[in-house]
Amino acid sequence: MVATLDLIIEEGIQSVTFPKIFKRANVGSSTFYNYYNNKEELVSELYKNVLIHMGEVIMTGYDPNLTIYERTRGILRRMVDYGLSFPKEILFLEGYSDSPYIHEEVRNMMNPAMIEIFAIIEEGQKQGIISEMDQMFCCHLIKGMVATSIRGYLGGKYPFGEEQIRQTLDACWRAIKV
Repeated sequence: MVATLDLIIEEGIQSVTFPKIFKRANVGSSTFYNYYNNKEELVSELYKNVLIHMGEVIMTGYDPNLTIYERTRGILRRMVDYGLSFPKEILFLEGYSDSPYIHEEVRNMMNPAMIEIFAIIEEGQKQGIISEMDQMFCCHLIKGMVATSIRGYLGGKYPFGEEQIRQTLDACWRAIKV
């Protein structure tokens, strides 16, 4: 899986072939074909594994007893930390979440962090703290702001220290609060 992720980030998904994966992973084709019949199966499995990993990392240390604001900010901050710690994974998730190589049921999977974000949005809307907007749109709005900020930093467009992280999290909150 690591070899596939590396190749996708380096070359783009269309350029990745099984022979390249075999060479990078140092595995034979017969071993590989025991697990995957085609590139779509491999990429979907990779996406699923990365999505689950992201959710686990983000939910580590999560405190459901905090305020709506603190929970939202905490999850988004851990998403930043995840993206900075696992840059290839965040680039893969953001770059290929709508790819036809990812099976639809995998694209629509929800990890624990996403489930919690939706719960926070719903609770915040009921309390009149978060704007009444489609919950999926609200989630994508804040998640997209974080991911885009990380992608810009990883692409060398600007620094992304504590001040920029704070600004990103503040902008996310302003985008959804009443």
